[in-house]
Amino acid sequence: MELKDKLVSSFLAFEENLDPNDNLDTLRNEAIRNFETLGFPGRKDEDWKYTSLNSVLKHDYSVFPKKEDAIEYRDIKKYLIHDIDTYDLVFIDGIYSSHLSQTTHDKIDVCLMSAALNKDKYSAVIENYYNKVAPKTSLNSLNTAFAREGAFIHIHKNTQADKPIQIINFATGNESALMLQPRNLVVVDENSHVQIIERHQSLTDHPVLTNSVTEIFADKRAIVDYYKIQNDKASASLIDNTFINQKSESHVSVHTFSFGGKLTRNNLNFYQNGERIDSTMKGVTIIEDKQHVDHNTLVHHIEPNCESHQDYKGIFDDNSVGVFNGKVVVEKEAQKTNAYQSNNNILASDKATINSKPQLEIFADDVRCSHGCTIGQLDQEALFYLQSRGIPRKEARGLLMYAFANNVLESVKIPEVKKRINKLIASKLEVDLGFNL
Repeated sequence: MELKDKLVSSFLAFEENLDPNDNLDTLRNEAIRNFETLGFPGRKDEDWKYTSLNSVLKHDYSVFPKKEDAIEYRDIKKYLIHDIDTYDLVFIDGIYSSHLSQTTHDKIDVCLMSAALNKDKYSAVIENYYNKVAPKTSLNSLNTAFAREGAFIHIHKNTQADKPIQIINFATGNESALMLQPRNLVVVDENSHVQIIERHQSLTDHPVLTNSVTEIFADKRAIVDYYKIQNDKASASLIDNTFINQKSESHVSVHTFSFGGKLTRNNLNFYQNGERIDSTMKGVTIIEDKQHVDHNTLVHHIEPNCESHQDYKGIFDDNSVGVFNGKVVVEKEAQKTNAYQSNNNILASDKATINSKPQLEIFADDVRCSHGCTIGQLDQEALFYLQSRGIPRKEARGLLMYAFANNVLESVKIPEVKKRINKLIASKLEVDLGFNL
């Protein structure tokens, strides 16, 4: 049985295990019908032209984990940024782990999505925001149908979260193959600020496919800093769908660091609904072997006097494949828009591949918009210069690659996150960069 058919047939069993007071029954049924009609995306879809899911979908994934594993803090400690005080939402095989999580706070709501869906105190927020910005694509619909657990984060008006929030999804590998559907909702009210760190991590080499959906709503003058650390095992694949709705004078930045995993697809969409909005998306990709990372971005400028900044750097070795498909749409009413898009890549191997497609669709006439793409190899003159100063070739290559990616790190606002990413880059490049980390 193909995975699509298995998922559709499993939906009835999934519904039977839900809370009888589940408030999303109608929404779930509409979503599974939409997925049944659309199926999984393929290369005939323009947005998936360079990314095939065939190698990922061939596994016989279990939709429902059979048992919980006794995971302790020592088992996951190395994956946490534990040198910083954070609120933690930890999920094990898609199930919330209360003893590994820490969420207590009286000014912000950080809790389990399933709990938020069924509590009157959150009902108004859920009704206004849940499933309101995510488009009804096949993968979003699949997540809507099966989503049960995830993070619900609500930062109340005029509140600054006193410490960052970590959302960590672990897969134990108890199943021979497992599919997960985490769903996150982040609502940041007027004049509020939050920093969020997200990670998906397998603990064994069994195949895992995660289809994640995150909706973020930034109200007037809200500030959201979101960091995605993607450094999973070679048997794990991630489809990350993140959709952001911004109101006037809000600032939202998303940094995506893609270093591991078999196949990673990042769908990141910004919708600007107001004036004087700033949207920032930056990323660093360093992959090797047969890894595949695809960044598919959209910034929709709807109203005037707004800005967007995109800067993605990629380093591809061995037989790895990178994809960048970035679109900026400027509507006729969005005058005085400043939109900048840049995608720069290094091919460290003759067999590595990068497909880059920056796009601008501009319907306004008073704008400043630019996009650019570069694909090349390391500067041999610079490499020779470093070697002539006594630096071994391997370390010289590492230094040049680090310098290439470093400007993305400069905008990371959490020092401990920047330190962690520095360490991961040094590990990926297999050199001692000489930083005091």
